Amino acid sequence: MKRALIIDDEPLARLVVREYLTGFSQIEVLQECGDGFEGLKAIQQHQPDLVFLDVQMPKINGFEMLELVENPPAVIFTTAFDEYAIKAFEAHAVDYLLKPFSKERFTKAIEKYLAQAPEVVSPKQTAELLETVSRSPSQHERIVVKTGTKVKIIPVQDVQYLGADDDYVSIYTAEGSYLKNKTMNFFEQTLDPGQFVRVHRSYIIAISQITRIDPYEKDAHLAILKSGAKIPVSKTGYAKLKQVLGI
Repeated sequence: MKRALIIDDEPLARLVVREYLTGFSQIEVLQECGDGFEGLKAIQQHQPDLVFLDVQMPKINGFEMLELVENPPAVIFTTAFDEYAIKAFEAHAVDYLLKPFSKERFTKAIEKYLAQAPEVVSPKQTAELLETVSRSPSQHERIVVKTGTKVKIIPVQDVQYLGADDDYVSIYTAEGSYLKNKTMNFFEQTLDPGQFVRVHRSYIIAISQITRIDPYEKDAHLAILKSGAKIPVSKTGYAKLKQVLGI
């Protein structure tokens, strides 16, 4: 028996999926969820084999929710999405269903899922999907993090700087710092280079936060931020800063 969740903010859409599933006795729906917060809790509680997931939802979208799941289940997306996301789905998702979808198309998606070996429908597959989708500009306006049992949404404009922290990245804001399970390279590639500069192998700073740049040891410098934070700037980082600031 495969254990499934339906996560969609539209009650009618959830009803359609549940009705279409009546023909598949090998799939049990454990819970229906109306948003990403509820969906995240349900995944953590039930550890399902399969999730039917909408992408465009209030609060946090489907991609942001999946990023917070340590061992994501197999996912069949049931949504309308842009061309960029479709390419990612075609490469990495179990399947995707463009709303409104027919029972025949739904059946094909389920049969495809059931035919795949468990090792094919893996957390790695979902992780690769998220990595690909994260390159989309629409995913760069905010950063979603988990703090204990709560979810925090950080608008990118609130980020002062980012620092490497073992296997995580610490994101510093006026409200405090938050850990995100990503790499510095990821943020360097996805944050707007006109707003953020990687000034050191361990630091990325928001250009708007810089008050001055002071000489330090040898070829190094210190960037002094509005918060008072002093961020080391390497020789390479200083060259990047000069180019962005036009000095």
